[in-house]
Amino acid sequence: MFLPTLNAILNTIAASLLVTGFIFVRRGNIVAHRRCMLAALGVSALFLMSYLLHHYRVGSVPFRGTGVLRTIYFTILIPHVVLAALVVPMALVTVVRGLTNKIERHRSLARVTLPIWLFVSVSGVVVYLMLYQM
Repeated sequence: MFLPTLNAILNTIAASLLVTGFIFVRRGNIVAHRRCMLAALGVSALFLMSYLLHHYRVGSVPFRGTGVLRTIYFTILIPHVVLAALVVPMALVTVVRGLTNKIERHRSLARVTLPIWLFVSVSGVVVYLMLYQM
């Protein structure tokens, strides 16, 4: 149970860094924004490695809930999984555009990437709570 808990912690940190980075850019602090977003990318990469290791070791973990709880779980899980696959290349391209000073292209993609990345991070914690804490 160590890796699932670590994964939830890493997702929480990533979400916090994303929100903090967004606040910094809105206040015009580009240096702090860049640091937060690069840290979020690093934490998300650590999450992905930990997640893959966990599932390599234990395989799929079935949800044990029933009834409406099961419906809620899959209503959260399915978009989480789909968007998690999409956000990886989106985040990488968004970061590269920012680092290479393609600011307008960075900004336009970041407006889409940020909410998806946040949803994936937060819904990952919700999935963890439903799967391991209920």
